[in-house]
Amino acid sequence: MHENIGRKDDTGNSPVSKTFCIISFPPESKKIEKRTLNKACLLLFITVLISSSCASSRYATYPGMDYAVASWYGTEFHGRPTSSGEIFNMYAFTCAHKEYPFGTRLKITSVSSRKSVDCMVNDRGPFVEGRDIDLSYAAAKEIDLIREGVGMVRIRPLGRDSSYVRQVRYASSAGPFTIQVGSFSEPSNAYRLRKALEIKYRNVYTTEAEMRGNVYYRVRVGKFASEDAVRKTARDLADEGYEVLITGYDERIYLW
Repeated sequence: MHENIGRKDDTGNSPVSKTFCIISFPPESKKIEKRTLNKACLLLFITVLISSSCASSRYATYPGMDYAVASWYGTEFHGRPTSSGEIFNMYAFTCAHKEYPFGTRLKITSVSSRKSVDCMVNDRGPFVEGRDIDLSYAAAKEIDLIREGVGMVRIRPLGRDSSYVRQVRYASSAGPFTIQVGSFSEPSNAYRLRKALEIKYRNVYTTEAEMRGNVYYRVRVGKFASEDAVRKTARDLADEGYEVLITGYDERIYLW
């Protein structure tokens, strides 16, 4: 018998279930060997376990509560665009992470100070080896991380703001296609977005375009022959929180 007791686990997603194997012993003339009954019970338990695993896969899952190495960033990037397109404000409670979709709210607890702070993921990073999350100056100050600069924390996801999910826009209906994720007048901003995209996506490149006497650095992803293929990747990027535009592929590639 499989009983769902309606309680949720730490992630708030998958129901917790209990499995009972009830064995009824028949009259003496119809006894079943104990070994056969044990096998039947084991088979039932495995079946229920697999069913529970399949059911939980219907829910979106993100990295769970875990230890991580945190650092912080501030004045150097204050006022510059983040990977999500928002302008970085060192005094806002935000953070940069390599995996969580933009708009995910995280509870960060310092192992040393035991202080906690809630912050919103709106950027990608950090790009320094051995570090897992970059906190804004305000968030780092809240948990006494400013002086040390780097420290061990625990990360707990609290949910996501769905307004960060974007719509796919189109600028071309003829292939080959590519996906534009950003366009900047400052090459350093384009370079930073490119590094962020390369964490997860392949064939990230930058083109240089001149319009009305101004030079723009366009960050793009992939070369797609079919509309179906470009739509799938574009949808993944938009769901993650990037501003995306499907456009024609340009062979002119600007390399740093």
